[in-house]
Amino acid sequence: MSMRSGLVTLAPKKSVGKHNTENYEELVIILDGQAEIQIIGGEKFQLAKGFAAYVPPHTEHDVLNIGNCTLRYIYVVAEAEK
Repeated sequence: MSMRSGLVTLAPKKSVGKHNTENYEELVIILDGQAEIQIIGGEKFQLAKGFAAYVPPHTEHDVLNIGNCTLRYIYVVAEAEK
């Protein structure tokens, strides 16, 4: 199985850095704080506790903590169907 997940903790005004989903799709689920997901060359989405965002395969993106407290979120990635 190609699914994996993890917990990310970001201090205020920090980001995880630009990265690409490659052949994977990603789900980001906000546990605490406020996040902005930036699709590089595209849209920005703001999310708060209890919200989730889907990032499709082959998408460069970044997750930023736009709040004044710690951002905590879970990511789940799985290989996209061919």
